[in-house]
Amino acid sequence: MMDPTPRPLISRYRLKSRGFVNAVSNRRVFEGVLIQLNGGYGCIHPWPELGDPPLEKCLADLAGGRRWPIVRRALRCAEYDAVARRFDHSLFEEMEVPESHATLAARDVAEVARAVEAGFAQVKLKCGRDLAAEMRFLDDMAAEYPALGWRLDFNEALEPDAAADFLTGLRERTRTAIAFVEDPCPYADSTWAALHRQTRVNLAVDREAAPHRAAAQVMVIKPAIDEPFLLAEGALANSQRVVVTGYMDHPLGQTFAAWEAARLGLQFPGLVGLCGLQTHHLFEPDAFTELLGPWSPVFQPPPGKGLGFDDLLDALPWTRNY
Repeated sequence: MMDPTPRPLISRYRLKSRGFVNAVSNRRVFEGVLIQLNGGYGCIHPWPELGDPPLEKCLADLAGGRRWPIVRRALRCAEYDAVARRFDHSLFEEMEVPESHATLAARDVAEVARAVEAGFAQVKLKCGRDLAAEMRFLDDMAAEYPALGWRLDFNEALEPDAAADFLTGLRERTRTAIAFVEDPCPYADSTWAALHRQTRVNLAVDREAAPHRAAAQVMVIKPAIDEPFLLAEGALANSQRVVVTGYMDHPLGQTFAAWEAARLGLQFPGLVGLCGLQTHHLFEPDAFTELLGPWSPVFQPPPGKGLGFDDLLDALPWTRNY
């Protein structure tokens, strides 16, 4: 274990999305920091809309108590990265990253066609802004692409009755094409069990993911804020499938999620399914996103030691003033 006392260096960044990225955020500009500690790198990219502390509170925690999960996980990322860099090898050596679904932030017929052409077997659609329009869109796309699977993410934007009405209002062939619905409403054992019985659609827990969320059929693990092995053990005990996803954060954070997905796949054979590790296309491109390659189900690890990006990270301005 590395010495936890040094104050990490930070480098601030800003991402600009190509559109609104979920139902609970009206932002298109997102700020975060990369951290550097003992020669390793991590990423802190908070989503206050989803319960994270604002960035400045994260930085205060980084300099002090380090109580917030998002801060602790960034430090853990830097720890793993530092060890690999010290031994001059990539964390992805002899690792197999699971394939991913295509993430769509909005209804876009052209993006669905592009995803199908790129080889994606499933599309994840961020929902909750306009339910009637989303229902029409899903019914149309299920008819146009009958072999395509769908994952819907509501970020807990609905009440249970509205979630049930939405799902039962879809055409039968649309509903059967849905792999799961993520966070349709705030989690409660009885509510989710009833919703699953009524709709016969698998439900995935994300925002309130914990080992005892047994009413969900799928456990979503976000390495940016979650301890993957703890949740994977809970999922195994509850006979749930696991989906590892990024945090719609900096490409370094996206790469950490991909490595954790590969690591879980080794530790728990057969538990990790199709993941959600390809989100860099949701943001305007930069030198970091270019190293992740084209939008594809297959994750392309960036070249370099540790998590990669060596030259780009070296060139960033770093400071201990925060």
